[in-house]
Amino acid sequence: MSANDDADGRDDEAQGARRIPGPRAAADDFDLDAVPLPAPRTEPAQQREPEPGAEPEAEPEPTDGPAVPAGRTTAMGPPTPPALATSPALVLPHRVLKSLLGAWALAACSAEETEAVEAHLTGCAACADEALRLRDAVGLLHSDGSLDLDPMLRSRVLDACLSRRPAKIPVPDWAAPYDAETARLDALLRDIGGSEWHAPVRLKWFERERAVNRKTTVAGVIGHLMTVDGLVSTALGLDDPLGNAAGERGGSDAAPGRVPLSPGARTEAYWSAARRPPTRAVREPWREQSHALIRTVSFAGRGVAELSVSYGDFALPLQDSMLDRAFECWVHGGDIADAVDYPYEAPSAAHLHRMIDLAARLLPAALAGRRRAGLAGPARHLVTAGSPGRSLHLEIEGSGGGDWYIALDSPAALGSPAHAVAQVALDGAEFCQLVAGHVSPVEAAAGQEGDREAIRDVLFAAASLSRL
Repeated sequence: MSANDDADGRDDEAQGARRIPGPRAAADDFDLDAVPLPAPRTEPAQQREPEPGAEPEAEPEPTDGPAVPAGRTTAMGPPTPPALATSPALVLPHRVLKSLLGAWALAACSAEETEAVEAHLTGCAACADEALRLRDAVGLLHSDGSLDLDPMLRSRVLDACLSRRPAKIPVPDWAAPYDAETARLDALLRDIGGSEWHAPVRLKWFERERAVNRKTTVAGVIGHLMTVDGLVSTALGLDDPLGNAAGERGGSDAAPGRVPLSPGARTEAYWSAARRPPTRAVREPWREQSHALIRTVSFAGRGVAELSVSYGDFALPLQDSMLDRAFECWVHGGDIADAVDYPYEAPSAAHLHRMIDLAARLLPAALAGRRRAGLAGPARHLVTAGSPGRSLHLEIEGSGGGDWYIALDSPAALGSPAHAVAQVALDGAEFCQLVAGHVSPVEAAAGQEGDREAIRDVLFAAASLSRL
């Protein structure tokens, strides 16, 4: 192959650039003008014996100029540093420059490559457009926003799918909050590590006039949810995760006929029956149980909504019991999220409104129970069942909010705006925290107006709805 052919075969290589940079000259590293020159080195003269009768050699007279070394006829002037070498700009072919656009967008090119790419972009519109798109993509990679999924994403996807092709067997509206909250909690549990299942969690609630708490772990909380969900399973004829322990252990609220224990007693029975502390293995049976509940109520039809679910000391219709279980799943999901430092949002506005409505409907009965126990003021004006009576206007602001009128003197009376004697304004999330026993009744209300005794009685009745 001739020299010309060899040159033609290297058209794609860089023009005017060294493939391997050579060593830098010394002038690149030092300013020679600022470095003093060393004194010229001379060999020591050999001492010769003076010859007899010879005259001694005369000492050289000092001069004002620099010394001239032997062999030179003129004094040495200031050294002239060599000229600095300047490397020519890179000249790269189009295909190489195009392949460097991604690295340029990520700021991963060398200084020479960056200069060559940017010079090329001023004259190539196609590469300039591509570089702009790549820079925009890099901006998305470095976003400061949270990478956690929107808690409403699942609901939006399901709504979009069902709007195109409705489900043959839909989930009842009153069971949708439970379906959503168990799915959100399961997503959290899938995302935490094995050691975090043993992170300490402190469950809080109110009893009578004081706040109480119980220490457990993340796995213990899931076991608690599973055992209380077992009340709904039993009502639907499904397996009870607590097995026969509910009937065998006995107690004040247990009977030989396997009457369900109260939620707190069931949980204590589950925790004490375990030979070892609960582990992450509890997640699978809990999730299977929640799926079974949703599947069963969906296939059961409309008549199942009024099925009674016993909680030991009281009972709820199935549709309210499912809302209760959704509320507790959300509250304890937040407890777990706080323990493992995980972001956890409130439910959707529609689901939160249903939960607040349930709590508001339970308040008259809770207030009557506290009155019987001597913890609330006496009834002022009793009316016949179904008639409007003295009421408190409960105004819930924010997501899921609304207006409710709470009957004060009798659970059978109707709350009425015309008979309102007091008003309390609360944020929706704050009201739910009060009902969950996480906020003191004294610190809960943001705005209060009217009968102070009625306001206090209702706030403490809301806190008394909490339990283990």
